[in-house]
Amino acid sequence: QVQLVESGGGLVQTGGSLRLSCAASGRTFSSYAMGWFRQAPGKEREFVATINWSGSSTYYADSVKGRFTISRDNAKNTAYLQMNSLKAEDTAVYYCAVRSRAWSVASESAYDYWGQGTQVTVSS
Repeated sequence: QVQLVESGGGLVQTGGSLRLSCAASGRTFSSYAMGWFRQAPGKEREFVATINWSGSSTYYADSVKGRFTISRDNAKNTAYLQMNSLKAEDTAVYYCAVRSRAWSVASESAYDYWGQGTQVTVSS
């Protein structure tokens, strides 16, 4: 079992930055891929970014490419999502998730454990 706790969300103005953290406990986090997803009001949850077990491979949704950076610190059992140049359309609840495999994928159904989410609101 893996428990995930997100933090770092909040209210920020357009063009600003936030860094989300995802602290993991339980089974061996460092062996697993993880991802970030988000859900805006009235919309389906969507993929944002993913990173493999070692951090050597990352993949992003087109909507955030060049603005967001996913990273991880396996010694701290923590993953991060650095979000720059934020836009109003980035407003959503952001979730981190862990996949019980080493390689990363974008499909939501491939992830086994989920955090409770953290709200990000970008004001224009």
